[in-house]
Amino acid sequence: MLSLIKLPRVFTIHQVPKVFHEDSIISGYRHPRSSATDCILSLFQLTNETLNIWTHFLPTWYFLWKLLTVVLMRDVWSDSFTWPLLVFLMSCCVYPLASSCAHTFSTMSTRARHICFFFDYGALSLYSLGSAITYSAYVIPDKWVNSSFHQYYIPIAVVNTVICTALACYSRFSECKSPKFGKFFRILAFALPYLFDNIPLFYRLFLCVGEGCTDNDTNALHHTHIALAFLTAFLFATHLPERLAPGSFDYIGHSHQLFHVFGIIGTHFQMEAIEQDMVTRRPWLLTYSLPITFTNTLGAALLSVTLSLGIIFLFSLPLLWSATRGEHTEKKTQSHPIAKGCQYH
Repeated sequence: MLSLIKLPRVFTIHQVPKVFHEDSIISGYRHPRSSATDCILSLFQLTNETLNIWTHFLPTWYFLWKLLTVVLMRDVWSDSFTWPLLVFLMSCCVYPLASSCAHTFSTMSTRARHICFFFDYGALSLYSLGSAITYSAYVIPDKWVNSSFHQYYIPIAVVNTVICTALACYSRFSECKSPKFGKFFRILAFALPYLFDNIPLFYRLFLCVGEGCTDNDTNALHHTHIALAFLTAFLFATHLPERLAPGSFDYIGHSHQLFHVFGIIGTHFQMEAIEQDMVTRRPWLLTYSLPITFTNTLGAALLSVTLSLGIIFLFSLPLLWSATRGEHTEKKTQSHPIAKGCQYH
C-alpha cells in the first residue's frame, strides 16, 4: 500500500531554514512547510526525525497499559494511597506522546515548530511534578517524613514546573541571539526540577547513615534510574556521537534518538522502583507519613497543567499575532535555497 503513496522528499541542511538545523545532522530533513499529511506520511520513511518519533510514540502505549492496569487492578477510587502513582503514570503517558507529536508536526512551519516544542516542555514539567509527588508519598527516607522539607516539597515542585516551562520556552527565543546561551537555558530548565525532585532520593542513597535511611532492595532500581538519567543528560548536552562524525548518524544513532531511548528505559526503572517502594513501605507510611489528599496529588497536577498551559499561551501569542503579517515573508524565505533564521534544537 505504501509503495503506491508518494512519500515526501527529504533535504540537506543547506536546503532548509536555519531554525530547523540540528547540530552535526547534515541530511534527512523534511520540508520546512510540510502539510499535516506529509508529516504523518514521513513516519513511514527514514528521515532524521523518524526514530525520534517512534522511540517515544511506542512507549506511550506501554505506559498507558501500566496506567490501565493500576486503574483496573487496584481500588483507586477509594484508596488515596494509589493517587500519587496514578499522577506519575499519567505524566509518563503524556510526556512521550507530546514529544512524538512535537517531532511529527514541527516541520509544518517555523511557528508550528516553536509551539509544538512549547507543549513538549510543558509535558516534561508535568513529568517532573509526577516524580516529585510519588517521591513525597513513597520514596522519601524515613528520617525526613513529616519534616519541614517534606511539608513544602510538593508546593516547591509545583513552582519548579512553572519555572521549567517558562525557561524552556524562553530558551527558544534567547537562542535566536545566542545559541549557546539558549542551550544553557534549556539545560537549566530541565536540570533544576530534576535535581530538586531527587534531593530526598540522593540523600537516601548517598548521604544517609544509620537508622531511618530506608535501606531496602528498591535502592538498586533507584541507582539504575539515576545512572540512566545522567546518561540522557550527557547525550542531550554533548550531541555525541554525531558531533564526532557529522553526517554519519543522520538517520540512525544520533544523540537525540539515544536520549529518547535511555530516557524511556530510565523512566521504566523509575516506575519499577516507585511501585516497589509503594508496596514495601505502605504499612509504615500510612501510619507515620503525611496524609495523601486530592490537593497534594491530582490537585497539584491540575494546577501545574493550568499554569504551564498559561505560560505556553503567553509565549505562543507573539507567534500567532505575527502569523498573518509574516506569511508573505515566510513564503519568500522558503523559496530561497539557503534560508536565513535562528538555530533551534
